[in-house]
Amino acid sequence: MAQNVKDFTVLDRKGNPVNLGEAYGGKVLLIVNTATRCGFTPQYEELEALYEKYSAAGLEILDFPCNQFGAQAPGSEEEIHSFCSLTYGTKFPQFKKIEVNGEGESPLFAHLKACQPFGGFDMEHKLGKLLHEMMLKSDPDYASKPDIKWNFTKFVVDREGNVVERFEPTAPMSDVEALIASLLVK
Repeated sequence: MAQNVKDFTVLDRKGNPVNLGEAYGGKVLLIVNTATRCGFTPQYEELEALYEKYSAAGLEILDFPCNQFGAQAPGSEEEIHSFCSLTYGTKFPQFKKIEVNGEGESPLFAHLKACQPFGGFDMEHKLGKLLHEMMLKSDPDYASKPDIKWNFTKFVVDREGNVVERFEPTAPMSDVEALIASLLVK
């Protein structure tokens, strides 16, 4: 079993295998499960801004569409890619649609969750309380489980392939950026 993010192989949006160590060795990674019809979908704009600002310094954003939360990532990989590139101008790599929880979960996301379990929603965010209430209704114990709770959960991985931090979709992008910037100077 892989002990390091860079040991994993995933499928690009066309179904070709991509070994993360070979493709992104020495890079800081921001790994995100995404959806195109979600209240958080406008985060694509902020993600692209981060990518444009830091990609030359060694940041790579890896986008994994996931349809497990409210069926908010419908369509094929090419339809999703077209939407993101036309609507938000995204240039970072998108991968094959995956599952992040449950029986069919991606081994990469199982590893990410094992390294960085759920830490709670930002209740200052306009959707933080709504997500918290929604999760409580379906599972009063939800906060103690490492599962991905919603679209746009982000994991930051250092240049060596260690999972450094998990950011829920309600976390300020400025916090994500500050951590990435600190890892890029190391």
